[in-house]
Amino acid sequence: MGRRATVEDVHALARAMPGARVAAGGRTVYQVSGRSFVFFRNPRPDAVDPETGERYDDVIVLWVESDEAKQALVLDQSTPFFTTPHFDGHPSVLLRGAHVGRLSYDELAEVVQDAWLSRASRTAARRWLEERGLES
Repeated sequence: MGRRATVEDVHALARAMPGARVAAGGRTVYQVSGRSFVFFRNPRPDAVDPETGERYDDVIVLWVESDEAKQALVLDQSTPFFTTPHFDGHPSVLLRGAHVGRLSYDELAEVVQDAWLSRASRTAARRWLEERGLES
């Protein structure tokens, strides 16, 4: 399965995507073409520890291609991805930084790359896929 992923890997993978930049401001937001694809959100009342009621301060939002892709990730009990009612209808999944290590580096890389692909221009996405022999 390879080595376990880390929060630092989230940053490195997002930064490595073509045209990625970090938006100015508080929490880290990775963008491509002015559109976020991975961001570290502020603690919010919709994501809390069920035992203490404390807001999670380590939630990472990753864009996905479609609701089907979202459901596949959040309904798979073997993954740490989740969602909240606040994100109903939003093409993204949530991941706690504390649970990134439940993913292998390769699994995390695929999710970050898919997040970028869902937000990059069609031309940039096609070029990136072609360079990897993934699409003609």
